[in-house]
Amino acid sequence: MFIDSKMAITRLAGFLVLFSTHCYITTLAVMLKSTNKSPWANEFESIELSCLIESISTTDPRIEWKKIKNGEPSYVYFEGRISGDLENRAKIREPANLVIINTTRSDTALYRCEVTAPRDQRTFDEILIDLVVRVKPVVPRCSVPKSVPVGKSAELRCVEDEGFPRPQYQWFRDKEEIPEDPKSSHKFLNSSYALNVISGTLKFSAVRKEDAGEYYCKAKNDAGHAECGPQKMEVYDYNIIGIVLGVLVVVVVLLCITVGICCAYKRGYFASQKQTGNNYKAPAKGDGVDYVRTEDEGDFRHKSSFVI
Repeated sequence: MFIDSKMAITRLAGFLVLFSTHCYITTLAVMLKSTNKSPWANEFESIELSCLIESISTTDPRIEWKKIKNGEPSYVYFEGRISGDLENRAKIREPANLVIINTTRSDTALYRCEVTAPRDQRTFDEILIDLVVRVKPVVPRCSVPKSVPVGKSAELRCVEDEGFPRPQYQWFRDKEEIPEDPKSSHKFLNSSYALNVISGTLKFSAVRKEDAGEYYCKAKNDAGHAECGPQKMEVYDYNIIGIVLGVLVVVVVLLCITVGICCAYKRGYFASQKQTGNNYKAPAKGDGVDYVRTEDEGDFRHKSSFVI
């Protein structure tokens, strides 16, 4: 009899444990979870935001979705209908998942799933989903100098503004990738460049003849990549001998012109017209005698009316 009583007590204790466990679950009432709280999608693809009701007693809970952008919430799903900028691009998949069709870059935001169960002891629960929509880069804008003298500096630039997350940049010369560290490749070991994969700049502190070639840039992120067309950069030497000869020729020409002008002055080619006889002025009539100038320069004779 003692053994039977002990077994009865054990069974009763087990029953109480099961009952208390059941009551504990019931007390939790509405409880949500998600299979992925940080999903991502490429632009123009579809994505499903997971909001699973793990525990609930109410058979007709109220389900809402809100989009939080720059700290400002707005309704996505309210009173049984999709609203806002997702009105024609989203739907609810039972029981509470949100499916976004044809995602755009503006869909990157926090999304909050809220479930209310009025007849449960715990009537409300929510879960946050951080969605990132990745955007493939467009063709970057590349700037390559057409010609650079040996030993001078040069800067190549690559810019892309559409990709998300922000792309990183790669530079290529004659279809061969330029390593970020020139010492990592024997072909670029003696180059004096600095490559910034974040800003897209490729700077040469002193260009060499070997740096000449066709350059192009590639912008790349997790969504894809895009590249600009190749542009040729020429590297030329300074022709010191030619420059010196050119200067000498200019000096000789200037000397010849100067000597020629001096000789012309000495020979009277640039004499003033005041020194010629054409500007001779007849003396005034102070003695009552009229003078007539003949055709011979400086030869004067009296008129026939001359009276002593």
